[in-house]
Amino acid sequence: MGILSRFNDIIKANINALLDKAEDPAKMIDQYLRDLTESLAQVKKETAGVMAEESRSKRLVDENAAEIAKYGDLAKKALLAGNENDARVFLAKKQSLETKAEGLQATYAAAHENATKMRQMHDKLVSDINELNGRRQAIKAKLAVAKTQQKLNEVTSASGRAAGAMSAFDRMEAKAEHMLDSANAMAELNAQPADEAAALADKYASGGSTAVDDELERLKKEIGL
Repeated sequence: MGILSRFNDIIKANINALLDKAEDPAKMIDQYLRDLTESLAQVKKETAGVMAEESRSKRLVDENAAEIAKYGDLAKKALLAGNENDARVFLAKKQSLETKAEGLQATYAAAHENATKMRQMHDKLVSDINELNGRRQAIKAKLAVAKTQQKLNEVTSASGRAAGAMSAFDRMEAKAEHMLDSANAMAELNAQPADEAAALADKYASGGSTAVDDELERLKKEIGL
């Protein structure tokens, strides 16, 4: 049936369209449900049309059955009234309606089968949408946890890089201290050693300091000190 084929095409088209999109999973879930909800609206319309056809077919079957019963009763009444020719006319009409009834019944049977299938698919789609709505929050919660874990992994990686930088700084600082110590040691080694004997010789050398002392004693005597 064309309607049933279109229904399957609607669902397949929506699923394939989503699979072709490499989007954020959370957005895909929402989009998928929006597409299914739109499909449900179309399926409802199609289902209502099929059900209306079923009702129309059933009404024609019932009306035709009522006509058959009516002309059967009229044939009986005509015979009771002694009008055999009238009874023949009524029976001919009744037989024509009975022939028509076969086609009407076949049409109704097909319409009823199609309506049943459409209702089943409609109900299945409604059930699936309700289930997906229930699962959506759980899926989004998992996605949120996954994103948090990704951020944690990034922070952990950054912390690792910071630790590496600290270690490198420690090595550079130790190297700088070693270079400073080496420079100080080299400066100490380059300094001239002290000549203690020369220093003492200057202290006891004759000259300026002894003459000053003698002059100082002479001046004291002059002033009576």
